[in-house]
Amino acid sequence: MDLVIARPEGLYCPPGDFYIDPWRPVARSVITHGHGDHARTGNSHYLAASPGAGILRARLGADINLQTLAYGERLVHHGVTLSFHPAGHVLGSAQVRLEYQGEVWVASGDYKVEADGTCAPFEPVRCHTFITESTFGLPIYRWQPQREIFSEIDTWWRANAQAGKASVLFAYAFGKAQRILHGIDASIGPILVHGAVEPLNRVYREGGIHIPDTHYAGDFKKTDPALRQALILAPPSAGGSTWMRRFGDYSDAFASGWMRLRGTRRRRGVDRGFVLSDHADWPGLLWAIEQTGAERVMVTHGSVAVLVRYLRGLGLDAQGFTTEYGDEDDDKVATA
Repeated sequence: MDLVIARPEGLYCPPGDFYIDPWRPVARSVITHGHGDHARTGNSHYLAASPGAGILRARLGADINLQTLAYGERLVHHGVTLSFHPAGHVLGSAQVRLEYQGEVWVASGDYKVEADGTCAPFEPVRCHTFITESTFGLPIYRWQPQREIFSEIDTWWRANAQAGKASVLFAYAFGKAQRILHGIDASIGPILVHGAVEPLNRVYREGGIHIPDTHYAGDFKKTDPALRQALILAPPSAGGSTWMRRFGDYSDAFASGWMRLRGTRRRRGVDRGFVLSDHADWPGLLWAIEQTGAERVMVTHGSVAVLVRYLRGLGLDAQGFTTEYGDEDDDKVATA
């Protein structure tokens, strides 16, 4: 019997009778991280890694029935031994290790392999079967070192400030925004944030992550001179909205792995694109899979067919899982 199978509600563990990141309400859910495509409302019970508790309560409600485990701590449920291990994606993100009758499976959730200081770094976990994401599962996706990207953002912001322009940077409210704040040079000017970003900044700070001082953008008027030196972080949904009018003359940019493709940058209609992703690139995916030692690999959301074909060429037993994951642009959830 497979330890994890696909059901209409989500990825299901038959011997344990629980779901991993279900997309429909279930009795028992095991959550890898707090993005809206993996953590949804309506479940009777949630189990997650301890560092992600604040995020889940902030996004799903303070009163959810949440049980947590420290990274590496084990729990036995119906004979299945569960544990969480760092995924390096966002604060509290985890891979789920399942062991049953000598068989070990690992469900990765979303992950990246470059440590960034805002969450526990990715930790390879040995297993027989590895369930991996493939969001950027094409050879074209190869990330620059993040320090270079932060330097590019600093240079763009500094040039705009010298020209008397506000710098509006669109980034996902949970994870990407905090990673940018942690990595940039905060001495260049004031930092303003959208209302969807600041509550998550507080959770990161409470988790011991350094996030520089930020101000709520809604408190500033169009005539405020501080805007001409400011960096404004906002979710992608704010682009083109009336909320943007307060910033007067501004330059805008978008930070995402999708900026690797020029066509995506043009479709966003922004001045600049910064290639920064919280997911593993092609070399990162292959490295992570190799480190698990798995002979069987189940591939979810993204370029599934390409990665499956490549892994089969390496002699691995690879196949795709159909899921509803992949949309992290969940600004409505963040704003709510």
